[in-house]
Amino acid sequence: MSLLLRLFIEFFKTGLFALGGGLATIPFLYDMIDKFHWFDNEMLLNMIAVSESTPGPIGVNMATFVGYLTTNSILGGIITTIGLVTPSVIIICIVAQFLKTFKESHWVQDVFYGLRPAVSALIASAGIGVFITTIFKSSTISLTSLNWVHLLLFFILLGISKKFKNLHPIVLICGCAILGIVLQL
Repeated sequence: MSLLLRLFIEFFKTGLFALGGGLATIPFLYDMIDKFHWFDNEMLLNMIAVSESTPGPIGVNMATFVGYLTTNSILGGIITTIGLVTPSVIIICIVAQFLKTFKESHWVQDVFYGLRPAVSALIASAGIGVFITTIFKSSTISLTSLNWVHLLLFFILLGISKKFKNLHPIVLICGCAILGIVLQL
């Protein structure tokens, strides 16, 4: 199977099952690391950082980057992006027709209510995975592999974001980028 077709299929599956937006795609990307070795954990963390700090949906940004990185071509980025968004377009068209007819149905409302825990779990899984990969220097979770600088920065930034709730995320992102450059993280 050609690489472009494999990328399309994998990102189509990701787009089909990653309910809840871009952060819900992260567990699928971790799975791609294990299955295909198209990128590694450190590259994924960099993709997340760049995708979160650039305009556009995080999932689309990461899909485009993986496609470009894997094929070393713009066509690869386009194919993965199309693969990721195609299921959403199809589902939205179907759901729009369905909801016109059944929008008042308690069954439909119950289905959407029932999806919330699944979406929350996917996003939490992604957040925990990124946290662990960032805080520990290796895949072994132990005190000896703990990156104390990253852990300290995490708690400082968490405190800043809680204390200054009106602080725009761009300020935190730019501040962290500057810290990363200065401290060579």
